[in-house]
Amino acid sequence: MRIVATVALLHLCLCATAAVSGNGFAETALTAAPGDVALLPCFTLGNVTPSLTTWMKNGREVIRGGGSSPSPSPAEQRLEVLHDGSLNIKGVTPGDEGSYLCNSSLPGNSTFHARVLLQVTRGPKDVSLSIRPATVLPNGTLVALRGSNISFNCSGSSFPSQWLTWAFTGASSSNSSLVSTFGSWLDYRIEDIQPSAQGVYSCRARNTVSDQAVNKSTQLLVYYVPDRHPECMWELAQDPSHVNFSCTWYGAYPTPTLRWREEKREGGINVTEVTDSLTVALNRSLLCDKQTLTCTAQHPALAQGKEKTCSFTLKSPYPKGDPLVMALEATSITLTCTESVSVPPAKNTWRKGLQQDLIVPSSKYVLSKEGAELKLTIHNISKDDEGVYFCHSENPLAVTELEVYLTVRTSSAYTGAIVGIFISALIVGSAVIIAKTVYSSRHRICLGGGFGQMEEDRGDVLSLVESDDEQIFQDTVPRLPPLTNGRHTTLVQIHRIPSSDHEDAETADTSPQQQEDTEQTEEPVDLVTF
Repeated sequence: MRIVATVALLHLCLCATAAVSGNGFAETALTAAPGDVALLPCFTLGNVTPSLTTWMKNGREVIRGGGSSPSPSPAEQRLEVLHDGSLNIKGVTPGDEGSYLCNSSLPGNSTFHARVLLQVTRGPKDVSLSIRPATVLPNGTLVALRGSNISFNCSGSSFPSQWLTWAFTGASSSNSSLVSTFGSWLDYRIEDIQPSAQGVYSCRARNTVSDQAVNKSTQLLVYYVPDRHPECMWELAQDPSHVNFSCTWYGAYPTPTLRWREEKREGGINVTEVTDSLTVALNRSLLCDKQTLTCTAQHPALAQGKEKTCSFTLKSPYPKGDPLVMALEATSITLTCTESVSVPPAKNTWRKGLQQDLIVPSSKYVLSKEGAELKLTIHNISKDDEGVYFCHSENPLAVTELEVYLTVRTSSAYTGAIVGIFISALIVGSAVIIAKTVYSSRHRICLGGGFGQMEEDRGDVLSLVESDDEQIFQDTVPRLPPLTNGRHTTLVQIHRIPSSDHEDAETADTSPQQQEDTEQTEEPVDLVTF
């Protein structure tokens, strides 16, 4: 194969050889790799066979021969002069490189000269490339993560020199050259690599003399995931006891693996699929209160233990409201039911009676919803509206109801209630007045001996008299025996001071002498003497 390639190359070189000059001189350039067979031509005119051909290298003769019986050089068996004067070199070595001169003797004593420049080249060989940091897949494809800094290195060996090039073929470009240089190695770098840099990268080494080239290529994939977590959603089915749970995670390359599973429960829900949207259909028999469902997104771009998740905890409905409501006949009333804890959200309806007949909107029944509150307004209430109402809450887990009992009163019932309230207030007020009066006269009650003496004892005065003057009262007040310390006991005398209300009447019925005594008695005696 090497001989065929060399002969083809020689033919091209001969076609490109300069025309023979007037003195019969021509020049040709040839290249050969070590071990190849090189054929150096000695250009002849027509079919004339030279009688003798001499080959010289760098001014020194290396072999001669020609004619009908060419013979190899005794000094070098690898060299041989062919019948047309060409020099055949077998197993080229680097030492064969040089400038060769051919001298051919033609019939008629004419000569022909030709010059051949032989260059021995090596390579390119040992061409290699490396892309870091990158992960190698089983098929040899390299994987880099979006946003990372990637270094590319291309190297090889060639003599006498080589031209290195990094080339890229991707979705947006075709075999475009990224960077080139002379030398044995070439570096290239991409900062913050993006998906647009995904494609085939080639390291190309070309010998500048022989123009021989070697390519090494590899495919580089850029993996990426969205920054957000998966999105967990639910969709209620037509049957309230069924629900579809969906988990979506769009924007990842390649397609992620999604998994629905149940936390803290063995043998529960566990569904896995390679997709960016995973939906599971569940019924009430598989669900329970406070059950936690988790969707986990797995991807090669995520490290072990760094998976992204979304989850929710299921909760049964729990409606709240006033269980007892009273309304006046011929008025309107609004029943309120609040349910905000259920997951998935419950469907709330109002029902009436023990048969739980569904209430539909009408001129009498008006249904409205404000956030988590479901309101039922009943207009023109009558006795027929009295009874039990149900706030019916249902989600895929359970059904829960709030009972509200409505009592309807007539206007006469309210009149009796008002009178009763008035009488109760009157009784309480009277009790407060009596208690206040008793409290303000408590000292009189205690000293006068009861409620009967309150008016009568208003004029009682206590007088304390020193025991030294007890002779004045000894006829009326018994004297107490002396104490051991020589002092006498202090006496207390109570004087009656008539009321002003009875003063005039008493004055009319009293003699002048009695009036005089009364006047003396009415002198101030509220002093206490010791």
